[in-house]
Amino acid sequence: MKIATYNINGINTRLANLMDWLADAAPDVVCLQELKANERQFPAGALADAGYGSVWQGESAWNGVAILAKGVEPVLTRIGLPGDEDDKQARYIEAAVNGAIVTSLYAPNGNPRGPKFNYKLAWTQRLLTHAEELFATGLPVVLAGDYNIVPEPRDIYETTSYRDNALVQPESRALFARLLEQGWTDAIRKIHPDETVYTFWDYMRNRWPRNAGLRLDHLLLSKPLVRKLVDAGVDREARGAEHASDHAPVWIELKD
Repeated sequence: MKIATYNINGINTRLANLMDWLADAAPDVVCLQELKANERQFPAGALADAGYGSVWQGESAWNGVAILAKGVEPVLTRIGLPGDEDDKQARYIEAAVNGAIVTSLYAPNGNPRGPKFNYKLAWTQRLLTHAEELFATGLPVVLAGDYNIVPEPRDIYETTSYRDNALVQPESRALFARLLEQGWTDAIRKIHPDETVYTFWDYMRNRWPRNAGLRLDHLLLSKPLVRKLVDAGVDREARGAEHASDHAPVWIELKD
């Protein structure tokens, strides 16, 4: 089973890019972020025509998450993280697909420092609490999405321009490290322990042609899935396509 996470950066604006990638990569499950579409604008019909069932949480102009499944309908298990009933931002969705629990999460960016950074930390803390509960179930779970955290210095190109950015702050990295301490396995690092891997290249300052990237998109696996992991990678060519998202799809392959 091939599971991918992809920050599409506007699903209707880049629907052709998504369809091309689905046809080429043929993933079984796709976790999408940053839909930038409300509930009614989500292109469920077009995705169904391409062979994918879907569940989603939309939000006009911002955020938005979805889970697609090839040839089946995902079974929705949760919308939104527990812990703050007042938080209505469309940043978390969870579904059962082919015997596994899969999430699509779009963590807050957190810039500039201040209330937005505080929200980022609080939201990620809520993710930690829910992730610990999921891990304790012993079920096969994939925590997939755009975490908006660069876990380590090697996960960003050599630069000082991000020095004050929320993505690389010690508080952000510490929260990601705490996820791993719960027992989750970072699939990309499991397969590529020593390689430089990027998943995001900003549109500004010629960063894509210069390969000035960051690793923001992660798939974390619970114990039952680690032994089934056979491969993981990034479909970089999707970032180089015309009208591309600034993220590339990140994927894992699991034994059935």
